[in-house]
Amino acid sequence: RQVLHWLGRILGGVVAFYGLLIFLFSFLPPPGNIYQWQESWRLGGIEREWVSWADISPDMARSAVAGEDANFCLHWGLDVKAIEAALDAGGTRGASTISQQVVKNVFLMQDRSWIRKAIEALWTPMTEVIWSKRRILELYLNVAEFGEGVFGVQAGAQYYFGVDAADLSALQAARLAAVLPNPKERNAANPTS
Repeated sequence: RQVLHWLGRILGGVVAFYGLLIFLFSFLPPPGNIYQWQESWRLGGIEREWVSWADISPDMARSAVAGEDANFCLHWGLDVKAIEAALDAGGTRGASTISQQVVKNVFLMQDRSWIRKAIEALWTPMTEVIWSKRRILELYLNVAEFGEGVFGVQAGAQYYFGVDAADLSALQAARLAAVLPNPKERNAANPTS
């Protein structure tokens, strides 16, 4: 009985800690994430620079939504129809929304386990209650990997095109969005057909 009591307290503390982080990240940029720190260690450094929503091209926001989660403005964090379609396809295609990817990238490990997916599925609606869609997209564009060791839209824009995120053209934004599903193998400056 005492063990259950302490386990409940520990679990409550973990939930409170992450709740506090969700609240803080509704107006502060996250300091990085586990994957970025691992990549920095592995590569000897990474390129990363936070930019505010006002400093991101509207074309980049539209391209990311069109490429990654066309129903972003319509769902509450989980796209049930996309999940059902992925299950029907035998799990060979992804069904993660931008909101789920933000939760994974900001709070969780990058592993592909059912436990991580379950935690992500529980955490995502909670973030949707606290964060606005604009904030979720701002976080996504600032933590997403755009190339090996290149994190965030500002670093991606500089790395591939030598421009700031605010100055991305529609074509440049679309090319950056196209690398998001596989940033280590796709090149926004030299895309394949």
